[in-house]
Amino acid sequence: MSNPLKFIVDIRKGELPLALLMFGYFFLVITSFWILKPIKKGLFIQFYDVSGFTLMNWHLAASQAELIAKVLNMLVAFAAVVVFTLLVRHMRRHWLTLTFSIFFILGFIYYSQVIDTPGDWTIWSFYLFGDLFSTLMVATFFAFLNDSVTPDKAKRLYGLIGLGGVAGGVFGTSMGAIWIHTLSTSNWLWICVLLALLIIVFSMLAGRLVENDAELKQHAKQTDHPSNSGKKPGNPALEGARLVFASRYLLSIVAIVGIYEIVSTIIDFQFTTTIAHYLDGDAIGQQFTLVFTITNWVSLAVQIFLTSWIMTRFGLKTALMVLPFMIMLGSLAFLALPVLAVGSLLNTVDNGFSYSINQSAKEALYVLTSSEEKYKAKAFIDMFVQRFAKSIAVFVSLGISMTFTTFESIHYLSILVLVLLIAWYFAARYAGNHFATREKLLANNQQPDKMVPE
Repeated sequence: MSNPLKFIVDIRKGELPLALLMFGYFFLVITSFWILKPIKKGLFIQFYDVSGFTLMNWHLAASQAELIAKVLNMLVAFAAVVVFTLLVRHMRRHWLTLTFSIFFILGFIYYSQVIDTPGDWTIWSFYLFGDLFSTLMVATFFAFLNDSVTPDKAKRLYGLIGLGGVAGGVFGTSMGAIWIHTLSTSNWLWICVLLALLIIVFSMLAGRLVENDAELKQHAKQTDHPSNSGKKPGNPALEGARLVFASRYLLSIVAIVGIYEIVSTIIDFQFTTTIAHYLDGDAIGQQFTLVFTITNWVSLAVQIFLTSWIMTRFGLKTALMVLPFMIMLGSLAFLALPVLAVGSLLNTVDNGFSYSINQSAKEALYVLTSSEEKYKAKAFIDMFVQRFAKSIAVFVSLGISMTFTTFESIHYLSILVLVLLIAWYFAARYAGNHFATREKLLANNQQPDKMVPE
């Protein structure tokens, strides 16, 4: 019998074990992320909420001090790129996951001993440590995943595997909301230790499944650059950057990542300002809770019903266009009608489609790259470029808050968003077309990097 749910997820014989293991792996990583995120942010803001933070005679409020921490995250991410690049010279897939998981387990144990009575060092280092977890573990997961599937499998399986991340977000936030007053911070860190141990188990089992995959080995031969064999490694701080700047395909991914970070920051500012303008007191928190709940459920629905269907039926280019198209509709609506409901909708069209179909499609772009690019170039993009774009977004936020001081002018920011969407469209179109061309060449047993000009 044919699969009645093929339009949702098309899993073929022998593919389910790997798909479920990677689903579980991603679920555990994102659950841990959503446990750590409110803890690190809450501790930081609470610690400096009354007295503030003084930096070289510059007195900062808690929220301003956090902006400094976000900029420091870029420096930590750069160091992470160097370490990641050095490690991938000697290990791949589950071994890389094992190494980083052990590192974070040791970190969780250390902070569980000091986090309940923190000082400045603990507050700042834990904030950076929590962000480093998401930076390294998400990048390591997708490097593992992209190195374990063929293009056809990616389009069919990424919907289900990505669902693990979406479900992890829903589960992590729900678990935190239920037990936030029951468990101490140190208790939460011991839960993270348990989750990290499970990540090791899932990754080791998945790694064993792909080690002897003959189809995958053939795919690796077709996508890897023969000229790279025996090549001496370069500066670990620059290897990923050199690969990125040597490829217009990778640069198009950089554009997609960077433009999204800036657009998302502007939209979030509009969303937050709208709620603050129309509501007061407890109604503000209630509206945030309502919107975030709706967004999580929309993301879940999109991942289940649309992601695999669009990627397999219409291709990656169409899948990459969904998020900018939805943001365009939301921005046009807010430009015409800047009311509470439409302003709240901005968060849903952004995060509801970003964490689902856009992430799956964007990650699938790496499947047709070489092993060097899957690990080193992707690490540079996911760790440094993304954090650099976030730092730019921080300064954009500061400039926006000083320039647009009245709510009546906030909706005009949608014009800037629409301009940025034009550049996003061309980057996504180029990446999608290039992927499709490479995929066709691979189907004809040709090496895409020889046949397709960069």
